[in-house]
Amino acid sequence: MNRKFVIGVDFGTDSCRAVIIDVENGEEISSSVKYYPRWKKGLYCDPQTNQYRQHPQDYIDTLEAAVKDSLSNVPGNIAEDIIGLSFDMTASTPVLVDKEGTPLALLDEYKDNPNAMFVLWKDHTAIKESIEINELAKEWVVDFTAYEGGIYSAEWVWSKVLHVLRVDEKVREKAYSWIEHTDWMPALLTGNTKPESVLRSRCAAGHKAMWHEKWNGLPSEEFLSELSPLLSGFRSRLFEKTYPSDTCAGTLTAEWASRLGLTTKVKVGIGAIDCHMGAVGAGISPGAFVRVMGTSTCDIMVVPYDEMKGKLIPGICGQVDGSVFPGYIGLEAGQSAFGDLYAWFRKLLEWPLENILSKSELLNDELKSKLIEEVGDAIIPLLSEEAMKVPVKKSTIVATDWMHGRRTPDANQLLTGTIAGLTLGSSAPLIFRALVEATAFGSKAIIERFIESGIEIKEVIGIGGISLKAPFVMQTLSDVIGLPIKVSRSQQTCALGAAMFAAVVAGKYNTVQEAQLKMGQGYICEYKPDWENFEQYKELYRKYLSLGKFTESSHILNS
Repeated sequence: MNRKFVIGVDFGTDSCRAVIIDVENGEEISSSVKYYPRWKKGLYCDPQTNQYRQHPQDYIDTLEAAVKDSLSNVPGNIAEDIIGLSFDMTASTPVLVDKEGTPLALLDEYKDNPNAMFVLWKDHTAIKESIEINELAKEWVVDFTAYEGGIYSAEWVWSKVLHVLRVDEKVREKAYSWIEHTDWMPALLTGNTKPESVLRSRCAAGHKAMWHEKWNGLPSEEFLSELSPLLSGFRSRLFEKTYPSDTCAGTLTAEWASRLGLTTKVKVGIGAIDCHMGAVGAGISPGAFVRVMGTSTCDIMVVPYDEMKGKLIPGICGQVDGSVFPGYIGLEAGQSAFGDLYAWFRKLLEWPLENILSKSELLNDELKSKLIEEVGDAIIPLLSEEAMKVPVKKSTIVATDWMHGRRTPDANQLLTGTIAGLTLGSSAPLIFRALVEATAFGSKAIIERFIESGIEIKEVIGIGGISLKAPFVMQTLSDVIGLPIKVSRSQQTCALGAAMFAAVVAGKYNTVQEAQLKMGQGYICEYKPDWENFEQYKELYRKYLSLGKFTESSHILNS
């Protein structure tokens, strides 16, 4: 019998990754990573105003290139043996569309307009709108934020859509509806893009769009119209039902089968948020706290219905029935900046390289470019090496992890970072250590919120680039939270999770749990807490909480 394969596609912040997986044993046959060309050039983004936009053509081009490249790396022709394809994406990353469901940036008149593009998850231009949503929700007869932690975020779809409609009249004239990137790719590949007919992801809608069966779907037309007349009518051009990701969205159209080098027999699954599928790829089960650790963090748990018992967990990113897999409530939390915090510090230290060395007349351009790249790449590894030598008791600098606002617990994108305890003796490794500890303290605050709400955490699983490449960060995190952390073996855990869903959608397995057992790749290592450090970190964590309160109160006074 011929071997059968599935493709998992992971659309991350910077790139599209495609993996070809054997459905029998989870073996990775081939993979490819393609970086978004426009994004890589920094187009359509303005970090000073927290604007981060991505062009839909970047998604199309990298998908086609990654899948074709993966296929080309496999001996022989296995296209006929690929039976399913599923996606995971960042979220909330929505775009405004026309009546045909076409993202406006794909129309000639809008092709260079950032407001016609996908608004990336980390875009924080809609803070004002999120505040208005929260204020109205607390006054309304129904609190539509109740199952989203009670606080609606500037990172989520309704905030972003309203902001774009307000600031861009030209886009507003053409905008008929909106769609999440999570839903657009399956719709595009199966030829079902009309806004009213697209099969929408339970995961994205429940966690980011205030969708809940209790109020028959999305927030009411009355609520949205009261929020802004610009949103009037949108609800009727959207959806009421949503679907878990073990649902088939359709099969590849002839056009897309040809473009990807596949067949029209390939079944395409409903998409999900990257961290949710990553949690599945990492082997999530009740009691497991899965951390997707990259530019930001996303924390996922699955909880049986009887354990929730009507609980509403405050300050998280939602609790949604079936958002991870059917039969369980999916819980989401996370930090707005994790790896981004370290990247910020690296960029800070690179300033002389980019602004002084680059102007030197002693070196040619090629040598300058090579030198800048080599030194830049060495900064974080060397900082980690030196910071690791500092005993906890000598770690006297304290920082908060809110350089890009706070996601959880208790979302507030207006918050800024704080570093305290600096002296003339404070070195770059000491400051870097404080930043790493800050991200660990932020993680501890999330874990404590779950435990305070009666959610049992039996184990921690780490996935993503940082978990595989940053031992100092991982050991510090384990020491701070006082829990061992298993690291997923797969380097493409989110794409692997998508492949597991593709195997279910294609009919190979009946449940996602069955696919996990057969296709899981296990763990590569485990970090265990140093209990002496754990005890010493308790005092530093108390200082972190105090600094956080000071930062928040200072923000309120200055706002």
